[in-house]
Amino acid sequence: MTQRNSSLVTKFILMGLLQQTELQLPMYLLFLGIYVLTVVGNLGLITLIGLNSSLHTPMYFFLFNLSFIDLCYSCVFTPKMLNDFVSENVISYVGCITQLFFFCFFVNSECYVLVSMAYDRYVAICNPLLYTVTMSRQVCSLLMVGSYVTGFAGAMAHTGSMLKLTFCDSNIIDHYLCEVLPLLQLSCTSTHVNELVFFIVVGVVITISSISIFISYALILSNILCIPSAEGRSKAFSTCGSHIVAVVLFFGSGALTYLTNSFPGSMDQGKYASVFYTSVIPMLNPFIYSLRNKDVKLALRKTLKRLLF
Repeated sequence: MTQRNSSLVTKFILMGLLQQTELQLPMYLLFLGIYVLTVVGNLGLITLIGLNSSLHTPMYFFLFNLSFIDLCYSCVFTPKMLNDFVSENVISYVGCITQLFFFCFFVNSECYVLVSMAYDRYVAICNPLLYTVTMSRQVCSLLMVGSYVTGFAGAMAHTGSMLKLTFCDSNIIDHYLCEVLPLLQLSCTSTHVNELVFFIVVGVVITISSISIFISYALILSNILCIPSAEGRSKAFSTCGSHIVAVVLFFGSGALTYLTNSFPGSMDQGKYASVFYTSVIPMLNPFIYSLRNKDVKLALRKTLKRLLF
């Protein structure tokens, strides 16, 4: 087989989710609906938090960033995925590497934003008297800058190692986006370094994030159990219930995707599993954080009154 340098590869073809022609239109409509809900939900929550001074608190500052990340990384690949349902989904080499970078950047950043939100809940419940001082504007800003910087570093590691690969004649990616593992399958040269980088970066992100969140909630739980009244315990639990649900869904679906991909010949199952954390979670997060949130509901009513009357 004749090898070509990666710089000579001008395009890749994304196979998408399904090859059955009769399912293309229903799947297009389904994912179009998911995408619209994702954009409307996250953009609405961003706007609501920005317009209401009552929501200018550390918790909603982190939620603002979470919605921003969900909105951005959904826009990175969903339009191209929708295109696959109606025509051949061709993406340029530069476009594929760019999509890979931003996808890794936003996913890694979201992990650390969720850690920051767990720390915020820990301070609010375990040290409420020091909450204003501990979670100052400077601290919150530093936590978010750290989340984006570490996300950028992880994305650069993946993208930089990918740029060193040489690709052969095959340019068909068995996925609906330019992900690391499907791209590695197309390389004609050794991918040992890339695989090592992948598992180190993913391992570090998951280990640091999961341990940090686990420690935060272990301390929160021990503090809640010391509250004498059932009403007080219930109120404390309710302040972090939405975050727990979001963490379980995000990390659970991500772990399922990569554990599935680790078995030989299981790339298809991993591709289907990844739909949940790439498409469904960004759609669900705004509803998880708003449906049972009295502050958000009150802010929404006030905003609608100002707009309509």
